[in-house]
Amino acid sequence: MAGELVIVRHADTDWTVGGRHTGRSDIPLNGRGREVAAALAERLRGRSFATIWTSPLARARETARLAGYPQAQERAALVEWDYGDYDGLTRVQILERNPTWDLWRDGCPGGETAGEVGARADMLLAALPGEGDVLIFSHGHMLRVLTARWLGLDAAGGALFALAPGGIGVLGHEHGQRVLRSWH
Repeated sequence: MAGELVIVRHADTDWTVGGRHTGRSDIPLNGRGREVAAALAERLRGRSFATIWTSPLARARETARLAGYPQAQERAALVEWDYGDYDGLTRVQILERNPTWDLWRDGCPGGETAGEVGARADMLLAALPGEGDVLIFSHGHMLRVLTARWLGLDAAGGALFALAPGGIGVLGHEHGQRVLRSWH
């Protein structure tokens, strides 16, 4: 890919605000989330994109639409990490069940491991067009893994990148190497 990869985490949901792991549960944006998503239009103004992709989950699709990109194409591989038995639980609740649990090391019972999410990220990166910038609307942990894989790190390297709801990251190139250009 010759251009930049602009990644956008969906805006707030009630579960996001409550710290609940929101994997495959299809939770909509809350009122504040809709405001943040609409404000993304200004932050993305002036950019043109050869391709625009979104997770098929409502919170990502609604973020894309409110940000001014209703034409975003759904990509199943952009769904959030499958938290399996831990979907809907907070970290505190999970640690009550399993005090040594670490998402990046252990994955989730009945869900995915970091390596499985990384395989989806690799598939997406391989499908990027050869020219132009790409805009992606997805989810916190998925985008962290995608960033790690862009940079050549193992999927678990996504633990190093935290992106707030409504946050934007720009992945690009410098001197022929993939880099993290901005993160806000």
